[in-house]
Amino acid sequence: MVKQTHKLEMKKIARFLLLFALLANGFAKAQDYDSECWDMLSRAKKNYLENGEAEAREQFKLLISTCSGSVANEARAWLAEQEKQRRAGVQVFTVNGVAFKMVKVAGGTFQMGATSEQGSDAFDWEKPVHSVTLPDYYIGQTEVTQELWQAVMGSNPSYFTGDNKCPVEQVSWNDCQEFIEKLNRLTGKNFRLPTEAEWEYAARGGNKSKGYKYSGSNNPDIVAWYSDISRGKTHPVAQKQANELGLYDMSGNVWEWCKDWYGGYSSNSQNNPIGASTGSDRVLRGGSWNNYARYVRVSYRYINTPYNRYNSYGLRLAL
Repeated sequence: MVKQTHKLEMKKIARFLLLFALLANGFAKAQDYDSECWDMLSRAKKNYLENGEAEAREQFKLLISTCSGSVANEARAWLAEQEKQRRAGVQVFTVNGVAFKMVKVAGGTFQMGATSEQGSDAFDWEKPVHSVTLPDYYIGQTEVTQELWQAVMGSNPSYFTGDNKCPVEQVSWNDCQEFIEKLNRLTGKNFRLPTEAEWEYAARGGNKSKGYKYSGSNNPDIVAWYSDISRGKTHPVAQKQANELGLYDMSGNVWEWCKDWYGGYSSNSQNNPIGASTGSDRVLRGGSWNNYARYVRVSYRYINTPYNRYNSYGLRLAL
């Protein structure tokens, strides 16, 4: 009797172990399935960012129809965010796994130079104020980061390292051209530096401008890393308040090279100006971590030769 009872107990244990093994195997398969779905989502996102919504559409349809709720819900939410950004005029690009955003600037006419809000801080080379009309274009939401430069060039020239979300610096105008050429080969796009007029229009907030002295505020502490508060270094991009167009750090952090040769202003109205036809110096805008507030205003102009590099010189892309 004792032996029979023992055999029954052993059979129960065996059945339990078999059931447990079957459940565990099913759970493992489910985990494998979920893992594959998350991998599929990662690939679909990458395809979307690198090749556009049309190229990734079928991937997302398959993923949403076949994968579990959490993966499908994440896919739907991610697509909704991309659509929201698209409607807001934001395009996302990816190169070698690094994403960056370009913001659409609706064209318009503005007053360029030392307008009234600049007051006594303005210099003679910011004058005369003149009317400029620009077509639509795109400009970088942030300065080019060390992360993006590294992804394109394979190296990081910056003096301030340790956080690759900081803007790249110690780059000359010529270095920027080499970077842009490689970026365009990788993406098939036509990125470039903004013209000085495009830069100032965007810094002022485009057709949403509220007439601020600095890019996004009359208080530089809110929008700019400059000498009073920078602690002697650059900072990760997009930490300060954005301007009216959702652009970050157009005042302070690093100087941003523009496409133009430097030339004096004319009082004549201009349509999509591209600066002087030739010269010895290129234009930089926006001021840096190393400058007083006077030099991070939206109308301030600075120049240097195209081969000079400093730990306060960086760039922002246009398209």
